Amino acid sequence: MLINKFYWATYLFGFFLIFTAMKMLFTSGEETFEPKKSFVYKGLKRLVPISNHIDKEHFFVKRRHIIAATPLFVALVVIEVMDVVFAIDSVPAILAITSDPFLVLSSNIFAILGLRSMYFFLANMLEKFSYLEFSLIAILSFVGLKMLLHEFIEIPEWASLVFIAFSLLAGIVVSLRMSKLKGEKETK
Repeated sequence: MLINKFYWATYLFGFFLIFTAMKMLFTSGEETFEPKKSFVYKGLKRLVPISNHIDKEHFFVKRRHIIAATPLFVALVVIEVMDVVFAIDSVPAILAITSDPFLVLSSNIFAILGLRSMYFFLANMLEKFSYLEFSLIAILSFVGLKMLLHEFIEIPEWASLVFIAFSLLAGIVVSLRMSKLKGEKETK
């Protein structure tokens, strides 16, 4: 397993999680996404010309003797790249709880199988529970710090699970409370 052979990967994952938490904390979610400016689109465009026209269910079209990828192919590549990113992101999550290689591997297999649906679930939950984002920032920071300090501080698995559950519960309760207060102010 990578973590057992390359102990420094734990630090890499820890820094990645703290970077992600800080990025979530200091950037607004109101930014508009420009697909043509994304890393995946630019990288794909270097490899193959991209057509602006959708041709039914075809991934590639031939125009003027040039084979070009369709937007459908670009969407497929973006989805698959996001699956890989989520799979990489799920490694530190399970390592915060256990370092048992079997549990890490099996949880990542299950994570990869359900990542896309989990992403849409979480995106929907963030809309309904606006303070849940701060819970996720706390969890990412906790896991990142735990990974960076694992040689100095030993946090039992049950304590990690309690912190994660408490953080999620606090985010949900605060969101519901603030939503209720906002509703009461609007009715007055």
